[in-house]
Parts: sequence; structure tokens; C-alpha cells
Amino acid sequence: MIERNWNADLIARIFGVVFIVVGLLGFTANPLVSEGGLFRVNDAHNVVHLVTGILFLAGAYAHMPVMTIRSLAVVYTIIAVLGFILPLPNFLGFIAMNTADIWLHAGIAAVLLTVGFLTPAEQRFGHARM
Repeated sequence: MIERNWNADLIARIFGVVFIVVGLLGFTANPLVSEGGLFRVNDAHNVVHLVTGILFLAGAYAHMPVMTIRSLAVVYTIIAVLGFILPLPNFLGFIAMNTADIWLHAGIAAVLLTVGFLTPAEQRFGHARM
């Protein structure tokens, strides 16, 4: 069996920073993440990205990165499934979203599920056992 050695703190911090950057970027006019961008967002969607980033960072700094990653993996899995079911362009009636967003959320869910549930027991609380 291949041993996987994930650094859950680092992964949570990376996801946290990326989500915060994407959330802030969404408030600017750009071709990637905006009202008319490849990934359609509005202010509500940007706030969700900012909150998600803060949760990732809080989980890392509170020494609970795996629990945070797992919790957000479940949330993003639900968002992805609902995204495929509910009509576009507004998720739950107020969050702007398009097909690219749905597939991105599905990919994020897959990565988070993999990272969160394949993390070795030593990494579950954010630090390795000696």
C-alpha cells in the first residue's frame, strides 16, 4: 500500500489564500472571475469565497485542518450536486453561477474529499506524531 503523507495545515492554508484571492478578484472587472467572466460571480458569490477562505485559514491556525477540509468537502459536494440539479443562472436564487462554476465546484469537492479523507491519522490534528 502506498503511504500518503499530506500536510493538512499547508493544504488548508493554500486553499484559504486561494479562496480569499478569488473572492477579492471577483469584486474587480476581469475575464476570469466576474459577472461576465469565465466563472460567473456576483457579490454574494464573492462573499461565499471570502468566508470559505477564512474558514480554511481558521481551521489551519486552530489546529483542525482535516476537520475543516472534510467539512468544506461535504459542503462543496452538496453545492456541486445542487448545481447540477437547480436551474441556472442563480444558485439558490441569489448566487450567480454558470456551468463552469458547477464543474469547478465538483472538482474542488473531489480534491477536498480526497485530501480530507485520505489524510493519515498522524495529520488529523494538524501535526505529526513523533
